[in-house]
Amino acid sequence: MLPTSHTIQSAGRARHTKNAMNTENYGALVTLDWGETEHAFATEVAESPANTGKIPATPESLHGWLEQIHERAGGRPVAIALEGGKSAVVHALLEHPWLVIFPVHPATSDRFRKAFTPSGAKDDIPDALVLLTILKQHRDLLRPLKIESPQTRKVEGLVAARRQAVDRRTRIACELGSTLKTYYPQALELCGREPATDLMLDFLTRWPELKSLKAARPASLRTFYAAHNSRHADVIAERLALIAQARALTEDRAVIEPAMLEVKMLVDLLRPLQKNIALIEERIAEAFEAHPEADLFRGLPGAGPATAPRLLAAFGTDRSRYPDACSLQKYAGIAPVTQKSGRSLWIHWRWNAPRFLRQTFVEWAGQSIPKCAWAKAYYQQQRAAGKHHQATLRSLAFKWIRILWRCWQDRIPYDEARYLASLRQQKSPLAARLAIT
Repeated sequence: MLPTSHTIQSAGRARHTKNAMNTENYGALVTLDWGETEHAFATEVAESPANTGKIPATPESLHGWLEQIHERAGGRPVAIALEGGKSAVVHALLEHPWLVIFPVHPATSDRFRKAFTPSGAKDDIPDALVLLTILKQHRDLLRPLKIESPQTRKVEGLVAARRQAVDRRTRIACELGSTLKTYYPQALELCGREPATDLMLDFLTRWPELKSLKAARPASLRTFYAAHNSRHADVIAERLALIAQARALTEDRAVIEPAMLEVKMLVDLLRPLQKNIALIEERIAEAFEAHPEADLFRGLPGAGPATAPRLLAAFGTDRSRYPDACSLQKYAGIAPVTQKSGRSLWIHWRWNAPRFLRQTFVEWAGQSIPKCAWAKAYYQQQRAAGKHHQATLRSLAFKWIRILWRCWQDRIPYDEARYLASLRQQKSPLAARLAIT
């Protein structure tokens, strides 16, 4: 049923009244379009016209500018909007407790700007004015930023740092593997095809090419493998036989020598990276154990020392942040999106979602399958129905979020037996499948 003109006018008056009331709660409305060298801003204090300008992107300028706004606002709270994302500016804003921060999704401001600037023109100050319009007219649709507890933010920062370091290690390891394939592919066979292990790095440091490897004594090779916890006699015998029969891919020193230098560089990059990843993991373990809600995530099926802290950081401690499981499923990008127009219907996954958060839930879903009876049965059920692997993992993550959200809200750790009993009580098809298997 379409709304009548009376309904539209009433809604417009109600919204105008709401925005007017919100404006009275703040001494000023401020927007910031942050940049590398300078920040563009737009401000509206009391009934004064909007003021725009730029300030240098230095801590001194930013803090001084904010303090001037606070003084002009008569000490009252100030609403500030800026595009969401990883920005050091947010850390500076949090130093001022009188600021109420409204993150605006970059896609929202971009589409709003394009709606009224079809030419595609873009500049920093007009962008700040777009944010000011959104803050003034649509603040009821924005959610103010809520800060998690220091313990949660510490865990969150550490797990994010670990993922970045692991991704960096993976990229460098792939480069190392690709370089070895150009002149020394036997090294991959002799070290388990894992370029980032201590075994591989030490192997390449000692024998950077096939020529030096073939000159090594068998006893030296056996000692080397034994020192790296590779003591199976048959495996070592196979490797020694491979070395004895190995032929160089190329004898061209113009190819080998530059590749050896590149391998040395990559090995030198991987060594400190490995060491610091281990250090980060130690800090994660310490921060996780010290967190007051670690017990909710420690015993989850498949959630080991890397995944359990990530799940803790995903939920946090603010129960009002996700009032229901659906809100987290949507925010994490696990809940599908339905687009319907006339007779057409399209269901797809969410494109604009925090990638690391989505990875956390999907990866954990996969890890839970061998450790959880119902998760394994659900996976098999979905695969038998023709669903692809990744789609099945997302579907399983969807179910897990609903279960874990309830545990998180009630502050009760997950109990496998209790959940299975619930499935049987509800006469779930999954319970019947478990009874058969």
